[in-house]
Amino acid sequence: MKKRYTTGIAIIIWTLLVTGCGISGQSGEEASRGKNGQEENRIGEQSAEPVEISFVYADGDEMGKAAMLEMVNRFNEQHEDIVVRVKPGNGNPYDEILKTLESVGEFPDILETYNVAAYVRAGMLAELPEDIAALFKNPVSIDGKVYTAPQSNNNTLGIVYNKRYFAENGLEEPRTYDEFKELCRRIGEMGDMYPLVVGAQDLWHIGFWFHKIYSDQVTSLDPDFIMHCYEGSRDFSDISFRRALEEMREMIQYAQPEWATTPDAQVASYLIQGRAAMLYSGGHMLLTIPNLDSDFEIGWFAIPSPDGKLRMTGGAAANGFAISAEAARNPDRKAAAEEFIRFFFAKENYQYYCDARDIVPTTVDAPERQYSDLMKKMMEALESSDEVGPMWNNEIGNRELPFDFRNFTYKTVIEVLQGKRDIDSACEEINKIWESSTRSFNPLKKGQ
Repeated sequence: MKKRYTTGIAIIIWTLLVTGCGISGQSGEEASRGKNGQEENRIGEQSAEPVEISFVYADGDEMGKAAMLEMVNRFNEQHEDIVVRVKPGNGNPYDEILKTLESVGEFPDILETYNVAAYVRAGMLAELPEDIAALFKNPVSIDGKVYTAPQSNNNTLGIVYNKRYFAENGLEEPRTYDEFKELCRRIGEMGDMYPLVVGAQDLWHIGFWFHKIYSDQVTSLDPDFIMHCYEGSRDFSDISFRRALEEMREMIQYAQPEWATTPDAQVASYLIQGRAAMLYSGGHMLLTIPNLDSDFEIGWFAIPSPDGKLRMTGGAAANGFAISAEAARNPDRKAAAEEFIRFFFAKENYQYYCDARDIVPTTVDAPERQYSDLMKKMMEALESSDEVGPMWNNEIGNRELPFDFRNFTYKTVIEVLQGKRDIDSACEEINKIWESSTRSFNPLKKGQ
């Protein structure tokens, strides 16, 4: 069966320069200056003091945070002429952190960004030099220019499950979507644990299930559904979108009762403590859960689609490290930022990061990796899938979402799942915010 790749990626942040809002956690600096410089000064010999550059990344994942800080520390230890200062987000919403930094004139020199096209439109990112863009197998470009250095591909979603529990109860990995729903029903009837754990206190977490069901029910029938909404020929009262909400409402009945107030950071504990049998999440969980409990027997499978196809998230990402346009206007800071990116993706350094995160390298000169059996299984599923592409909110071009539309949709979906809103009123509300949002952003209209 021929595979269809969706190549778009990125986006949902502001399309105009943002206004400020508060961060509930503290901000500060981590990663101290290195002691033993081992490379030539590439930044400018006239600088008597080291060049300091700021770096911000999404630090909600503790394992990812540890790996990133280690890379920064290694860089600082080997460069007397550059100091990379990390501004931690302390797990706060990443978009809000960046908005606040911009509003107070402290937008970082280097940033990890998931919203590339919006930042580019706002003139906030600098094009990467050709030698850095050439480091990657499939760099994603916008209007022919590369703005980000991707440290990983798009996160691949699948079911992580309690393998021992499955074996003890004669449960098998499903081969069809109907078998998956029957599996959930059987576990629920046994009554000793919840079939699924969901951590929707973090709004983006509900997006895992939303994207799965949305891609099965909506874009499987119309891959350009969002573009047609911009054109006005479709809207969110469409029968396919209504079916997606109905399917989500059916699926959430298999989750723990407190799913709406459970943070993503706690979902792994539900599996480890035997409170839930399955979790739908990204591939990072294949490393996170064993590190929390080495005795936990973890399994993984991809959920088939109702029409018999296999649709998966993955492939090349526009997400990655970017250099701010402001930093690029300063020759020393620009050179320092580029040096950090080159260092990060140097084969011997990038090897550590890939091993620590258990990810597939994105570079041409990739470090050799020994993948776990589960990671191999995930990669095989990606290879054999019928469609591979980004999350619905990571598209660019004519499928890009307006600012904050994703978050509004997720909030409305949660209200439906909690029984606070019916599907008719939910579709009506989503159409209203779509109409309002597209007045300021419509990629089909010139100048927006």
